[in-house]
Amino acid sequence: MESYGYLLIIAIILLSTKVFGLASGKISMPQVVGALVAGLILGPSVLGVVEETDLIVALSEIGVIMLMFDAGLGTDLKELKSTGLASFVIAIIGVVVPLLGGMGLYMLYFPNNGDTMYMLEAVFIGVILTATSVSITVETLRELGKLQGKVGTAIMGAAVIDDILGIIVLTIVSSFTDPDVKIAVVLLKIVLFFVFVGVVGILCYKLFQRLDARYKDHMHRRVAIFGLSFALIMSFCAEYFFGVADITGAYFAGLLLCNLPFVRQYVSRRVGIVSYMFFSPIFFASVGIKTDLRGLTPALLLFGLLLLVIAILTKIVGCGLGAKLCGFSMHDSVSIGVGMVSRGEVALIVAQKGASCGLVSDSMFAPVILVVIVTTLITPILLKLVMSDKKTNPA
Repeated sequence: MESYGYLLIIAIILLSTKVFGLASGKISMPQVVGALVAGLILGPSVLGVVEETDLIVALSEIGVIMLMFDAGLGTDLKELKSTGLASFVIAIIGVVVPLLGGMGLYMLYFPNNGDTMYMLEAVFIGVILTATSVSITVETLRELGKLQGKVGTAIMGAAVIDDILGIIVLTIVSSFTDPDVKIAVVLLKIVLFFVFVGVVGILCYKLFQRLDARYKDHMHRRVAIFGLSFALIMSFCAEYFFGVADITGAYFAGLLLCNLPFVRQYVSRRVGIVSYMFFSPIFFASVGIKTDLRGLTPALLLFGLLLLVIAILTKIVGCGLGAKLCGFSMHDSVSIGVGMVSRGEVALIVAQKGASCGLVSDSMFAPVILVVIVTTLITPILLKLVMSDKKTNPA
């Protein structure tokens, strides 16, 4: 019977995320907040009734891929083109400011005791803060009906660029500890990824364009299967061949199909049902389940709280400043900055990769996890507050 225990675990996750999601909705908060809290309660930090397993990791990864694919499908290409330069500027400043903030805090809090790795460790703490996870933001923006607006599109574009920049910075830092890592090779892979997206985009667009014209009056279920398979293949290729995050590949898969009205609408609806009912709740819960705050000592707790403040302020200030420089109103600039606050699974991945390179000690994981879980929890709440203003651009 023990081999079937995963069925009970999944049922507990689905029920708890829904119950807590409904509860958060009762207090006018996005349901994703409740799902995150459910995972935190189920995980080792509180009850410890659910452990992170390979199955949960795999299902949650599919969940975030489906979220980003659907976000790509919902992107307005005209809006994306109009905010392309702005997204780049937002991402650049939104990486530099947190990088300097995290690095400076580490150097002020932990004095150098002659460790040759001290400077790299300080830089890496900053690198962790550069990460942005918009999967939580995507769900919140969708709930608020703002995903396809100018602000939502700018956040999505900046987040994709942010992911690429984060990979470059991480590679540069880790290359100092691992001689096998070649910066030139990584940069070449990133360039080849965009070439790959362009070539595949042309071929697949023509294929789905035929499906869009052929089945516009009555879509077949095979179209949704083709679309989801395309997203999974793009995710695999991005991660496996080019070293780019799989969620970036999923977003580009949706982006390539977003200009086909009938295919986009049908695939989004079908994928959304599966995602909403099964994969997405597991992903949101997994963020809390993988969190263990029991290793926080008073000193590390204080550092974690300071790091949390830096993490929030540097993203809001950095990305908000970039948006303001690109002509966004003050209200929209703050909204964009808030939308980039969540670190989520991206920061955890960066931290884990840093640990494998010897750039971060085990004791540093607790403060990093604190930053990840709180920024993930607070982002939808702050978005709800700042974007409920009537001045926000309509979707």
